[in-house]
Amino acid sequence: MNIAIVGYGKMGREVEKILLKANHTIHTIIDDSNALSLIKTSSPQKSVPSSKALCIDFTTPDAFRKNYKLIADKFAGAVVGTTGWYDILPKVKKYFSIKKKKLVYGTNFSVGVNILFEITDYASSLLYGLGYNSYIVELHHKEKKDAPSGTGITLKSILDKNLKFNTPVSSVRSGYIKGIHDIGFESSVDKINIRHEAYSREGFAMGAVLAAIWLEKTEGIWDFRELFKQNIKSK
Repeated sequence: MNIAIVGYGKMGREVEKILLKANHTIHTIIDDSNALSLIKTSSPQKSVPSSKALCIDFTTPDAFRKNYKLIADKFAGAVVGTTGWYDILPKVKKYFSIKKKKLVYGTNFSVGVNILFEITDYASSLLYGLGYNSYIVELHHKEKKDAPSGTGITLKSILDKNLKFNTPVSSVRSGYIKGIHDIGFESSVDKINIRHEAYSREGFAMGAVLAAIWLEKTEGIWDFRELFKQNIKSK
């Protein structure tokens, strides 16, 4: 698998480590701050044009807004781990579709968090009409820009849909917390909690690489949650 890494921050470096460990080819590594200008090439494959490589993007919302057309023009497809740009999602999907390029986007690429989505969906559907209210408490490091996070927004949408209730979300940004999501269901007689805690960024990077592996074998535009469910259920 040939992969271009767009965004060489902490997440980009995690993706690089996983790709190298799995013996995938890193086509290029591109800085997010210079509109896809090349800053580094690891094991460059001169015989493989960029149009045959998939891109994994972990940049910033502003960088992706600026670069998504270039990414669609340049690469065979993209796995976009960046969040905070979904107000332009229809435009992005339309552009990738016009260019006949593949796309996977998602609020969280962690396998554990995507299992959390499914558990939350199932639990909340069972609890509808039984007198339970829901809430979400999410905690992230102090540099996390969006609040609530994309993951928090996804969890809220699941809960609101199933419980017909406006689920409150409390967001904490402090220290070096990798990511904690607590979902609570509370009634007058008891409380149920579901919790996911990330120990490192590696889980998010592993999920993005897994998405690229799946994307290489399929076509179209996917929310990672749907691509994840399809591939897990097919096992």
